[in-house]
Amino acid sequence: MSAKVLPFYQKKQKHFDLDYRNTQARYAIQEYTAARAAQRSAVRTSSTSASPQFVPHAERFRTSAADEQLQYTVPPFRKRTEGPSEGASRSVRFSSQLAQIEEEIQRARSAAREHLDRVTIQRMVEERAALERHIHEESMIRSPDILVRLRSHTVWERTPVKFFFTVQGYPDPIVKWYKNDVLITAASEPGKYHFTNKYGVHSLEINRCDIHDTATYTAVAVNVHGQAATNAALIVKRYRGEEEPYHSVLLPLRLPALPDIVFTHIDVQFLEKFDVSFGTEGDTLTLSCLLLVTPDLTRLKPQAQWFRDDVLIEESKWAKMSFEEGRATINMPHLNKDDEGLYTLRMVTRGGVNQHSAYVFVRDAAAPVVGAPGAPMDIACYDANRDYVIVTWKPPNTASESPVIGYFVDRCEVGAENWIQCNDAPVKICKYPVTGLHEGHSYVFRVRAVNKSGISKPSRISNQVAALDPADLDRLHTIHLEGGKKLVICEDDLEGEVKVPGSPTNVYASETSKTYVVLSWEPPVPRGREPLMYYIEKSLAGSTGWQRVNPEVAIRSPRYAVFDLAEGKSYSFRVLSVNKYGVSDPSVPTKPVQAAERIGVPSAPGRVLATRNAKTSVVVQWEKPKLGEELLGYYIDSSIVGSNHWEPCNHRPIKYTRFVVHGLTTGEKYLFRVKAVNAVGVSENSQESEAIIVQPALTSPSHPYGITLLNCDGHSMTIGWKLPRFTGGSDITGYYIDKRLKDEILWEEVNPKPVTLRVHKVENLKEGSSYEFKICAANIAGLGLPSDPSDFFKCEAWTMAEPGPAYDLTFLEVRNTSLVILWKAPIYTGSSPISGYFVDYQELDAQEWVTVSQKTTPNRYLKVNGLEEGKTYVFRVRSVNAAGPGRASDVSEPVLVKVRPGTKDISSGVDEEGNIFLAFECKDMTDASSFIWNKSYEEITDTNKYGVETVGPVSKLYFKDPDKNDLGNYSVVVTDTDGISSSYSLEPDELERLMALRHEIRHPTIPLKYELSYEIFEKGQIRFWLQAEKLSPSAEYHFIINDKEVKNSETHKIKCNVPDGIIEMWMDRFTIENEGTYTVQIQDGKAKNQSSLVLIGDAFKAALAEAEFQRREYLRKQGPHFLEYLRWFVTEDCNVMFDCKVANTKKESVFKWLKDDAVVVPEEPPNLQTGVCHLLITEFSKKDQGEYKAKVSDDRGQDVSTLDVSGKVYENIILELSRVSGSSASDLKVHCTPDGIRLQCFLKYFLEDMKVAWYHKESKISSTDRTRIGGTSDQAWMQICGPTDKDKGKYTFEIFDAKQSYKRTIDLSGQAFDEAFAEYQRLKQAAFAEKNRGKVVGGLPDVVTIMEGKTLSLTCTVCGDPAPDVVWFKNDKELELNDHYRVSLEQGKFASLTIIGVCSEDSGRYGINVKNKHGGETVDVTVSVYKHGEELPPAKLPPSHKPAPVDPAPAAPAPAAQPQVQPMKKEPTTRYGRPSRK
Repeated sequence: MSAKVLPFYQKKQKHFDLDYRNTQARYAIQEYTAARAAQRSAVRTSSTSASPQFVPHAERFRTSAADEQLQYTVPPFRKRTEGPSEGASRSVRFSSQLAQIEEEIQRARSAAREHLDRVTIQRMVEERAALERHIHEESMIRSPDILVRLRSHTVWERTPVKFFFTVQGYPDPIVKWYKNDVLITAASEPGKYHFTNKYGVHSLEINRCDIHDTATYTAVAVNVHGQAATNAALIVKRYRGEEEPYHSVLLPLRLPALPDIVFTHIDVQFLEKFDVSFGTEGDTLTLSCLLLVTPDLTRLKPQAQWFRDDVLIEESKWAKMSFEEGRATINMPHLNKDDEGLYTLRMVTRGGVNQHSAYVFVRDAAAPVVGAPGAPMDIACYDANRDYVIVTWKPPNTASESPVIGYFVDRCEVGAENWIQCNDAPVKICKYPVTGLHEGHSYVFRVRAVNKSGISKPSRISNQVAALDPADLDRLHTIHLEGGKKLVICEDDLEGEVKVPGSPTNVYASETSKTYVVLSWEPPVPRGREPLMYYIEKSLAGSTGWQRVNPEVAIRSPRYAVFDLAEGKSYSFRVLSVNKYGVSDPSVPTKPVQAAERIGVPSAPGRVLATRNAKTSVVVQWEKPKLGEELLGYYIDSSIVGSNHWEPCNHRPIKYTRFVVHGLTTGEKYLFRVKAVNAVGVSENSQESEAIIVQPALTSPSHPYGITLLNCDGHSMTIGWKLPRFTGGSDITGYYIDKRLKDEILWEEVNPKPVTLRVHKVENLKEGSSYEFKICAANIAGLGLPSDPSDFFKCEAWTMAEPGPAYDLTFLEVRNTSLVILWKAPIYTGSSPISGYFVDYQELDAQEWVTVSQKTTPNRYLKVNGLEEGKTYVFRVRSVNAAGPGRASDVSEPVLVKVRPGTKDISSGVDEEGNIFLAFECKDMTDASSFIWNKSYEEITDTNKYGVETVGPVSKLYFKDPDKNDLGNYSVVVTDTDGISSSYSLEPDELERLMALRHEIRHPTIPLKYELSYEIFEKGQIRFWLQAEKLSPSAEYHFIINDKEVKNSETHKIKCNVPDGIIEMWMDRFTIENEGTYTVQIQDGKAKNQSSLVLIGDAFKAALAEAEFQRREYLRKQGPHFLEYLRWFVTEDCNVMFDCKVANTKKESVFKWLKDDAVVVPEEPPNLQTGVCHLLITEFSKKDQGEYKAKVSDDRGQDVSTLDVSGKVYENIILELSRVSGSSASDLKVHCTPDGIRLQCFLKYFLEDMKVAWYHKESKISSTDRTRIGGTSDQAWMQICGPTDKDKGKYTFEIFDAKQSYKRTIDLSGQAFDEAFAEYQRLKQAAFAEKNRGKVVGGLPDVVTIMEGKTLSLTCTVCGDPAPDVVWFKNDKELELNDHYRVSLEQGKFASLTIIGVCSEDSGRYGINVKNKHGGETVDVTVSVYKHGEELPPAKLPPSHKPAPVDPAPAAPAPAAQPQVQPMKKEPTTRYGRPSRK
């Protein structure tokens, strides 16, 4: 790279798109340059007619006037011609004119010195003149520069003022004047403004200033190179005598008359710009630009203005704009197609305007009905009156939907939410007069499109419109009175006492359509003061009868739309005015009016031309339609070639005949068509354009770079350079080289004809001189810009032993951490051959170089790994020979190590013919792009081993005869792109896979979905089958069993289902003889396949057993049988239920339940009609273990289902009972007994076989004498005998099922323990007292019958501790002892009462009372005495015959609240049928 640093103004600017330049200005510059060149040529011709002539170089084609440079000249002693070389010309001349030369040689010697002096002087003069002209022209070509700026003025009213400023630039700038950013011209106010321009001094004169001229005036100067602006303020003051003589009329009092205005040039640069954007209706879209404002002054901030299609966008709910912190933003929160268009951001400053534009596309949202059209757009209202308004809109683009057949217009009052449809039938044109509005109300409107598929979504609502008569304001007049008062009167007040209004005037048809005619007229004069209405009458042309159009509803507006007119007929109309006083005379009838469209549907646009523009866009141009009145715009559609599907390119009509279609796919081929649109409808589609591939447009190439010296022998230099980064879309046709000696001004052309290689030997150089070079590249579009001048290379012969520099460093396969670098071998090899290369790299702006490998690489490529993603590196290469490392190559351009978005890799595969290939796809190609395939980074040229095929963006490298020699690294490079490349390493495993696939394709097999297998059916039939992916009707197949082919027969039924690809064989009976190997062979054309199934040994036994089982099952099901075998489950009531289901039964069928072969009769008999049979076991326990059977039988046979309820089955039933019972267990409750404290948990059912556990403070409790564990059928308990304080704490009861456990806890501590312990003490004391109180333990009967005269002895046993006292009673009175009544107490426990000589008076109730300190009881006995000879009387029990306890002294009171526990039950016995528990 050149080490010479040029100032920025001498660097050549690269412009690849000059569309923004003014075309007229560009042509003017070209004419000026051509005229100057002709003038110089004429001067040279006249001054050097007798001497060697100066001729310009061969003109080179330039792309634009901006690229033209000063024509170079050559030394005067060399003249270039188009023909033979100079030596050949001299030989011809010497041979033909030798005699003439000898005669003139003496004369030439005498004039040689004079001629040489004259030529030398002439050359010096012309070079100096050319240099001065070049400098003069360069200095003239510049953008406008304001030398003297505008000055602000303050003047009195009705006085003139002049603004002056001076500007220079070339070409001469065009100056425009603005007042408050509004353009002013001489025609704005004739005689007011006068403009002059003399020698760059521009002036604006304003005559007779008034207060309305107070404003900011701006002058903008523009030429093709840019623009400049200056502004100033004008303040016009009005004199009012002594009152406020110094204050401006329009300025507040607090402001000075002359504000301090600072004039500063503000530079605005766009750092970030918004691009072409795409959105969908309903989305939110934000466009923004990041700006750099210099200087950033608070008082002079630039104004950000947003435009859509050159119309200023106002702030609204649809568009929110901001300009903060250097970023200008517009936010559209709810996109509609109304928002589509070209958006422009203009930054307006005192120094001019900077702007940026990009298009925004808005697609249709999903339609409510499939196939319905998009919504209309740009709803507008005009000609509003008291009860009438015309609504207009633009039609949607229906590229793929059916055409629109009409529109519905809806209205809604402002503030309301209900929409009212205005038209009953769809209106076919994009205009509709809406009538029936309420005067003074405001409305908004929307439109919906209709086609045969349905109705579209509604459009964006219109702006508000008020139903008011605009003429009302014109009838108001203001009269100014003294004292600044105003009197406003109406024309109606000046008409006098007019009652009946006059006739309307000027009745005419303002709008006509096929379906309606809009009539307009002027109100009557006089009109009267009362409210005015109108009636309309119509009459067929030629008829004398009139028919009223609006007999029911009077009209308040001087506009009315008349519908229901006969097509093709003409009508006359007249209007009558009416108020409460009467009806006026009719107006003058209109001329005959016919209901017809004023304009027609436009014809299709003309020829459509599509041209390339960019990677994803195409420029489409077309001719205007021949019939196109009042066009609203055009719609453009696109279609990918071959798809036959059209997509809209724009969704809002455009008004010009050129459009850039964005959002296309690079490399695809498209067709385009155009439709014209007006209010009547959409035209037919234009003819389709020619197919075009989406690629960038052709331009001239960019400049070459990296000019380096490769060799020098003292009189010539070999230089090389790099390919331009952009070839302009076409191949480089050649290069032009210019050279220049150091300290010289003019460049000299090296090659008049282009060179095609990027290495060139420059001859005829002066040894010891220093030269610099620059190079231009050319393609079919023209000559590109020249490169920057190279470094100065000294012409000295290279004699060093080390090699020269490598050159043409190229980078491929740039990824996130690696890249591949390639280079070319040095031209100068030194004293010995090249043995290798070193590759060095360093981060950009770093100081130290890093060598990739300490060993040289023999190749001219190297993959560099270990780089950091996102960083930029530079590289160099050093060649090595026996003398050591040579000169390093020039430092490469910076390389950003980051993978390119959308990068694709090479893929491998095999085509349908069995050819192995590598494929690569590139969408970013141009016409000049090509695929270059390499092996080991050397271009593949062996056509015997490889073939390359490129179709569109895909290129394939084919291996003609692949073998192990083809292993290695393959790469592909796409030329004329931004370094798109990829590589692929063909490994042995991958080659083996591809070879196998190749063999498979060339020797095809029939693919099988399923291999050969078998299925066994209910009768014991067996089916062997396989399924192929696809079979043709001509396919052949063979079944082979044990190496013998079997044919279709009764025992082997073989068939093939071709559509499904199924081949099968059925065997009705599978026996021991069928053991062996089964094979199916298939052939379909060239493809073959076979599948085998081995049924030998255990595999065969399993198949045979299954076949036999299925056969037995089939026979079993011929009689009554079990459809569902016997099973068990537990009900929610903790009962065990056995059930089964039988089938194929009849009335005579018998069903039995058996347990251990004993018949069990359930309460619910089996229901053989439904087939469902149940056996319910309540309170299931161990005794219910056994073998249960269900048996069904009749005359056709029987079937038995067995269930062994023991072992594991019994355990599973218990676990299931635990689950049902545990899930519904109650909380733990405290129950106190004389023995201790009992914790109880009530369950639906409890069985000792259930797995339960009790815990105290997380420690498991075992059943002991102190802690007893037990339960009943509905509860589980744990009793603490003799509780102490150690028994306090948390107790847990846990019951387990098969998967989880259920826990219930209680905290027996604190008050709960104290209350339970107190109750336990009370019950213990009560039990002790009950045990030791006085009792009668036996001996006394309830009734005694005895005959008179006998002796009665009543004896009983008493007990108690201490010994109780015994007292006898008769009829509840203590018995008085005498000789008749005797009592005794023997041994302290045998008490007796003896009645001697019983008589009838002794009949009665006797009782014995036994009592000690713990209590006692009374036992009664009834004595009945009868006389001798009487019948024995029946025994009569007394009312109370049980011992009556006798309470001891009162005991301590019991606790207030005690847990209530149900009494313990005995375990119920098992029974079958319904549950016995509640």
